[in-house]
Amino acid sequence: MVVYGVALLSVCMLLGLYLGNILGELLGVKANIGGVGIAILLLVTFIHFYGRRGGSSGDRPFKLHNDTAIGISFWSAMYIPIIVAMTAKQNVLAAVSAGPVALVAGVLSVAASFALIPVLTRWGKA
Repeated sequence: MVVYGVALLSVCMLLGLYLGNILGELLGVKANIGGVGIAILLLVTFIHFYGRRGGSSGDRPFKLHNDTAIGISFWSAMYIPIIVAMTAKQNVLAAVSAGPVALVAGVLSVAASFALIPVLTRWGKA
């Protein structure tokens, strides 16, 4: 059922926002740092774990009905466009003009992503 997909998405989003707020407080910033990204990682982790351990052999770690799996897959696919729309409205120009911290953080995150591609590729084949 699609409702379970919405429930999973909302749990991931609330957990991500909560952890993002905690991360902001720990770093001394009065803002949510990476909450939406954490939510995406939680959702992807759940979907990966479910898809890897699931299947028709009955060894699923969760007793989910087929309609539930379809609903979760639907909302996990819808989440990425929602995040793109949310980030499109952020004011990147103001962040860059406020100082070099945003630029350095962006460059470092892209470099870390590129560095992790071989690791994730090996992890995916295992």
